[in-house]
Amino acid sequence: MSIRVVVAEDQRAVRAGLVLILGSAGDVEVVGEAADGEEAVRLARELRPDLVLMDVQMPLLDGVEATRRVVAEGLADVLVLTTFDLDEYVFGALRAGAAGFLLKDADAAELIAAVRTVARGEGLIAPAVTRRLIAEFAAPKTVRAPVRPEAAAAVESLTRREREVLGALGEGLSNAEIAVRLDMAEATVKTHVSRLLGKLELRSRVQAAVMARELGIQ
Repeated sequence: MSIRVVVAEDQRAVRAGLVLILGSAGDVEVVGEAADGEEAVRLARELRPDLVLMDVQMPLLDGVEATRRVVAEGLADVLVLTTFDLDEYVFGALRAGAAGFLLKDADAAELIAAVRTVARGEGLIAPAVTRRLIAEFAAPKTVRAPVRPEAAAAVESLTRREREVLGALGEGLSNAEIAVRLDMAEATVKTHVSRLLGKLELRSRVQAAVMARELGIQ
């Protein structure tokens, strides 16, 4: 089955390029295009895509708030287009529950691979990008909301295996890499990730990774 995607980007030429690239992938179908955040949310509600490719800087409603609404309503996963000189947008999208982050200068192959990765349920895309994001988010200079006490306490309810998986997420590892390290099936890793997200009341693997770093879980 095709991965159904809504592309949200206010620059027409950039949006057309993204649509063209995604359309070249045999397993990806662009079902909608949005020029602003409000339209992105509306299309997500109407079309129920698998994924929204979301730019953070858009008129009417920025990508961070649009991401929050899409995730809160359970409409789709969100893959955010970002640059690292816009930290406030990155961190806002992270708190909003974005499933992944992609640099805007990514090439066609990276874009398609990122969409496929998020569609598989793996929010930690492009390990180098994720590790940099986590490092920036965890740095003392970063202004951010503290880990909720109840969430930190919930870590104590994790099984030993779940804690090991959480620690691996904090290192920016993918499901496949975690499976190799912990000597388990990739499907089992995915199950552990889903369970620990539920216990910690987190929306994405990236949020779990940041929590692991902040709490020193390895």
